[in-house]
Amino acid sequence: MGVSVSVLASGSRGNSTVIESSQARILVDAGISCRETFKRLKSIGFDPRSLSAVVITHEHSDHVSGLATLSKKLNVPVFMTGATHQAWARSLRDEAGELPKLQKLEIFSAGRCFQIDDVTVTSFTIPHDAADPVGFTFRAEGTKIAIATDLGYVPASVCDHLRKCDVLIIESNHDLEMLRVGPYPWSVKQRVMSRVGHLSNESLAQFFASGYDKSASYIVLAHLSEQNNHPEVARKAAEDALGPQRTLIENRILLAAQDAPAETIRL
Repeated sequence: MGVSVSVLASGSRGNSTVIESSQARILVDAGISCRETFKRLKSIGFDPRSLSAVVITHEHSDHVSGLATLSKKLNVPVFMTGATHQAWARSLRDEAGELPKLQKLEIFSAGRCFQIDDVTVTSFTIPHDAADPVGFTFRAEGTKIAIATDLGYVPASVCDHLRKCDVLIIESNHDLEMLRVGPYPWSVKQRVMSRVGHLSNESLAQFFASGYDKSASYIVLAHLSEQNNHPEVARKAAEDALGPQRTLIENRILLAAQDAPAETIRL
């Protein structure tokens, strides 16, 4: 049946992506409610109860807000780093000081690989202001999918992991000028623009022009700010940077959205 990728939601109000192979169905992040996750999965013809596992990039609420309920309802393994789990649990400590429990917790170390059925998952450290944030690559059936969002810049180590991808889901969070003149407090603007913040259109364009190997059939621009970006501004910056490398079969640009699943990519 091949491999498919569906971005269910992407942005500051929640992030979630599902990757499907012949044997595995993996949810990457659970940043929208369990009910909305089920609704969006069903809208793309996907049975939520067929999920094999959930993998978590970091503990910020727009990546984990639906995790506790999802874990209870599905009773599937949840993979996260130890530091991410501790930060997540502390944020949900109840009035009696009790920490929440995941039904099936699987701890991994950043930089390590692990297996989910026929999918090899490789984690890699990303520069973001979280406890132990990671990106992922997923290899199955001769294909490679990479997810790298919530990073302030693209270091050489991340560039290495993003090579030879068939699908690249990468952050294009904000336009620098829109952010500078926008409504955010200056302290928030500084955080977003920092090296542990979010990747701008301009920084992504620099990566496309110099650090990217131009191998992906599909590039998905993700985590676009609703306040400080516009889909067509992000698209044009990426297209200009990629230039003549874009063809009908390579480097096709798709845009992930906050309120509806993006087009399913089938490989």
